[in-house]
Amino acid sequence: MVATSLAPAAPGSAATRTTPGGRVRAQGPVLHRRLCAVVTAVSCGAHLWLAVSGHHGPWLGFLMITLAAVCVPCTVHIWRHSRVGALHQVAASAVVMVAVHAVLLLGGAGAGHAHGGEPASSAVSLPAAAASAQLLLVIVLELTTALLAATLVARLRAAHRPG
Repeated sequence: MVATSLAPAAPGSAATRTTPGGRVRAQGPVLHRRLCAVVTAVSCGAHLWLAVSGHHGPWLGFLMITLAAVCVPCTVHIWRHSRVGALHQVAASAVVMVAVHAVLLLGGAGAGHAHGGEPASSAVSLPAAAASAQLLLVIVLELTTALLAATLVARLRAAHRPG
């Protein structure tokens, strides 16, 4: 029987767990998955903002828009259902982004990193400390995303473990 049915449900059945609006209540860690989805959406928004602002040139801008487009469906899946596949993809992408930005930070991107004689982005015109701080903020955001996704996967696995 559907949870929004007017017929009384059997005691203890899943149909009794509904919201006042008649929708079936979410099971599992709701706040954790919503926080993970919000942080992932913030990361997508940051990529889109940086791409549109034009600070990184057309190719990197296109790459950032593509990355954001790949992550948006995962954000929706995490928000609605805590899909483990989406959580794995978000965690893996975040770890890759941490590695890329760490290489840029340690390689001197904030202090004039260049490709083929040309700057990798217009961000190199900033003082080295400001550029390094921006890279550190991105690394913190991506580490937070990866940590939230990984801990949510662990909680979901523990909840489905028998015993």
